[in-house]
Order: sequence, then structure tokens, then C-alpha cells
Amino acid sequence: MIARVLVIAGSDSGGGAGIQADIKTITMLGGHAMTAVTAITAQNTQGVSGVHPVPAEMVLAQIDAVASDIGVDAVKTGMIGGAFTAEVIAERLQQLDGVPIVFDPVMIASSGAALADDATIAAFGKLMDIATIATPNLPELRRLTSEEDPVAGALHLVGKHGCAVLIKGGHDEGEALADALIESDNITSWHGQRIDT
Repeated sequence: MIARVLVIAGSDSGGGAGIQADIKTITMLGGHAMTAVTAITAQNTQGVSGVHPVPAEMVLAQIDAVASDIGVDAVKTGMIGGAFTAEVIAERLQQLDGVPIVFDPVMIASSGAALADDATIAAFGKLMDIATIATPNLPELRRLTSEEDPVAGALHLVGKHGCAVLIKGGHDEGEALADALIESDNITSWHGQRIDT
């Protein structure tokens, strides 16, 4: 059986991030990607020049359309678009019993453009409450917890929301990088070298 993966995120007109990157990844791993677009962005390798949020009711309509017909084996979120949208997505995903949810708290584009305001970041708590795992990078983890130490920040989220936290270390300085999976009873880390692309 092919895994049916619903991606709830913003688009990237440059194809390097957002829903376009998720579709490529899911397809390459043998899954069937379905989407609920939360925002349309105008961006390229140099930066984000425009963001147009999709109304929350249309985001829910997309989720309901695929869930009621095709079915959902897993969910991955990305850029949400706004606080109200984050809250209604969390409410809708609660209805998908037993479906693993990967919550990627997209706040800032690689170019530095802000993709989530303070109210949206506050609403992320509801998504983390139902997530299986959250995958913040280092700046996102600091913003979510106000902790300078990443492990302390991740443990804070695990304790508060009950989801595992995968710290993505790509924003760290230097050539040697580490990712760490923080669970309530375990810490696992992976080490590698930066790839210049």
C-alpha cells in the first residue's frame, strides 16, 4: 500500500521549499502526496517578494476533500499563514485518530523573510499538542521557547506538548553539524558535515 501523506503548507514558486519540496520528497520516497495550500508565495533563491494567505475555510475545504475521499496515513505541516488558520487546522487534525503528524514550525524563510507573526507562533501550541513530532531549526526553537540552549528548549516543548522534537542543526555555525531527536525518555543525535550547495 502506498502511504497517503497530506501536506498542509505554503507554496514556493521557486520550487526549493514549501509544498513543492514536500511533494518531491514524498514522491521520491514512494508515497502519494496530497496538499492543502495555506499561502501562495512569490519567491526564488534570493528571497520572498510576496505572501498571499489562503482563507482558513479554503484550507479546511482542501483537507476535508482529500480526507473524505482518498484518506490520510500521515500529515506534515509547514507554513501555516495565520493564527486562526493554525487553530482551525489543529481542530480538524484532531479528528484524524491515530494519524501521525509532523509539525514543522515554519517561521522564517531561508532568506530571512518572516513567515509567521507573534499570534501565529502562539497558536502553534495547539498544533504541537496533537503532533507526533515537531521539527524546528535552531532559530525557530529559540523563538518557540526563549531558551538559548537547544536541548533545554526541546525538553521544554516535549514536557509542555508531549510531542517528540527533532532539532535541525543546519543553522549552526561551522562545518560540523548535528541534529538531535529529543523524546520524553531518550535523546538521539546524528552528526555530519555541511554540504555547500
